[in-house]
Amino acid sequence: MGYAIQYLRSLVFVGQMYLAMLVIGVVFLPWAAVSRSGAFAACKTYCRWVIWTARWMVSLKGEVRGTPPTDEVVIAAKHQSFFDIILIFNAVPAGKFIMKRELLWTPVIGLYAWRIGCVPVNRGKRGQAIKKMVADVAKGTARPGQLIIYPQGTRVAPGVRKPYKVGSAVLYTELGQDCVPVATNVGVFWPRTGIYRKPGLAVVEFLPRIAKGMDKDSFLAKLEDEVETASTALMLEAGFDAKNHNA
Repeated sequence: MGYAIQYLRSLVFVGQMYLAMLVIGVVFLPWAAVSRSGAFAACKTYCRWVIWTARWMVSLKGEVRGTPPTDEVVIAAKHQSFFDIILIFNAVPAGKFIMKRELLWTPVIGLYAWRIGCVPVNRGKRGQAIKKMVADVAKGTARPGQLIIYPQGTRVAPGVRKPYKVGSAVLYTELGQDCVPVATNVGVFWPRTGIYRKPGLAVVEFLPRIAKGMDKDSFLAKLEDEVETASTALMLEAGFDAKNHNA
């Protein structure tokens, strides 16, 4: 009975979450159309709404640990579900994502992603996108902010092993910026697919920054070790032993 009640609560939560996305997107549209500040205000409002409703509708609390960066850096984050996107974006002043180009055509999401400066990437053509991004930064045409990339390239369920791709290392070296790794355990409570939301404490943790200047291979090895080690500890704290669930 307890599972059924929590599932029903989760279903209602998910439904209102997407309705809120539409409502907030429409309400803020005139401001967002003329000002990037309006687009950020809409996105921040939506993030806060999701965090607040998750707390009382499905008893899922979100917590941010560490020090979110406020300068121009590359944020390389563990990605387990939509909730880590919400928590990370809400914690930084001007986040922008490396995202699949197909999302630009998604109602509401596409418009706001474009307005806040997200970088669309074609599948299989990530290298071209990175080259253009680096060139835009060099010319001063890229919008300032915190560039968020998911080194594994997709959502990865707790306990699943997936290699870190070279794109984050290329960005780190070519942009000449520090990198802030981010660990998480959100997938323990909010799965990458499905409706059910488990009560608990979902955490994203901003780890100590990796200073610019390392070579690609050394950086990628350090990034993977730090993010995976911290994420494993967070998942264990949440009652999930990732070491005994590796796939």
